[in-house]
Amino acid sequence: DFSKAMSQAGTSQFQEVIRQELEYSMKVELDKILATASSNDLEHTKKDLEGFKKLFHRFLQEKGPSVDWGKIQRPPEDSIQPYEKIKARGLPDNIASVLNKLVVVKLNGGLGTSMGCKGPKSLIGVRNENTFLDLTVQQIEHLNKSYNTDVPLVLMNSFNTDDDTKKILQKYSHSHVKIYTFNQSRYPRINKETLLPIAKDVSYSGENTECWYPPGHGDIYASFYNSGLLDNLIAEGKEYIFVSNIDNLGATVDLYILNHLMNPPNGKRCEFVMEVTNKTRADVKGGTLTQYENKLRLVEIAQVPRAHVDEFKSVSKFKIFNTNNLWIALSAIKRLQEKNAIDMEIIVNPKTLDGGLNVIQLETAVGAAIKSFENSLGINVPRSRFLPVKTTSDLLLVMSNLYSLNAGSLTMSEKREFPTVPLVKLGSSFTKVQDYLRRFESIPDMLELDHLTVSGDVTFGKNVSLKGTVIIIANHGDRIDIPAGALLENKIVSGNLRILDH
Repeated sequence: DFSKAMSQAGTSQFQEVIRQELEYSMKVELDKILATASSNDLEHTKKDLEGFKKLFHRFLQEKGPSVDWGKIQRPPEDSIQPYEKIKARGLPDNIASVLNKLVVVKLNGGLGTSMGCKGPKSLIGVRNENTFLDLTVQQIEHLNKSYNTDVPLVLMNSFNTDDDTKKILQKYSHSHVKIYTFNQSRYPRINKETLLPIAKDVSYSGENTECWYPPGHGDIYASFYNSGLLDNLIAEGKEYIFVSNIDNLGATVDLYILNHLMNPPNGKRCEFVMEVTNKTRADVKGGTLTQYENKLRLVEIAQVPRAHVDEFKSVSKFKIFNTNNLWIALSAIKRLQEKNAIDMEIIVNPKTLDGGLNVIQLETAVGAAIKSFENSLGINVPRSRFLPVKTTSDLLLVMSNLYSLNAGSLTMSEKREFPTVPLVKLGSSFTKVQDYLRRFESIPDMLELDHLTVSGDVTFGKNVSLKGTVIIIANHGDRIDIPAGALLENKIVSGNLRILDH
């Protein structure tokens, strides 16, 4: 046993030496990169690289999945409240004074590349020519006009989306919404083999675009604080931010949740509220809220030891998942940021660059910080508050007559008999937005649709109706044109179908 203990001690000593060498090499490389910054860029490049260094240090310290499965417990009953209970409290007469304490923050760092679009994802048209950003501005403008309030919109951009977003913001200069932006940090990608940055200097255009990345939305706390905007908003009397992904069309300002935060029934305010919703089969990989060491904690699938992944995906054991709609106290962000006390697990995101080089990105997620805040709460909200548009299959749903649009908000049509959304799977011919738009002469009537699968070279004519379960499969080399005015109800269409005008 003694020799075993000695060899273990030797191994850990050896690992410690390697860790120190890696950190030293990283510091040397980062200093070289910093030396190439212009005097204008020096200050914020320094802040970015300092933040990265801290993250890299933690990455070298941590081992494997960061949760001990044995410590995971179901959250106590009162730590996740049903939305109905919060809504039942009603609204006070002075809701405007409560609204004036709120800031809406949208996470706007993502590009539309997964949907075949260049530029920020928020500028993709989703409904009647309106983009995600248009709908967001319309929602807040409607709120400000209805209650005579001054709720500002803050966009967290990344270096990928900042220029294009700022150009487009000019078109809202006459809207009844103050719009502010700040930028996420810019971190260097790391060569997977050497664990050193692939960037040689600070530039991030041309050949160097692949050398840098925005480090996930967990970066919001540091970059919001570093931008000075957090302090400015606190000075204006703002108290809470409502944070959500800009591509979640269900994430609108909810007055009942806001009132619950500002006027808590027990007199003790929550610093952090996470909206969760019930899992369906489509959401088994979503992060879930658990009780861990007497704190609410978000557990993501990447942190789960391999032997327990199936248990984690079980809809009966873990019934809810995180929508990434979060309500957070500004004063708490400031306090924790100044104490360097926001603890978020590191997500190691492997990527292969165009030239074939394997790199890793170190990222964090905004919701993972829930355990660092006092008196956190989960609220189990209706599914309608989670309507993300990640693919053209999602886009088809929000463009269809399943939803009606009112003042920037989408609501499920009253004509739909089931409150659930149909399951839509469009094949690879529909992945890019421009291909998807070319294949629909008009968006089909989907009010009575349960399930749609489309694969291969398929196009839809005008005024098609889809009901029940519809499966359309064009095999390789075949083409299927669904004629104008067609009604497909519980149908499987395969082979070759072309109806030509003579």
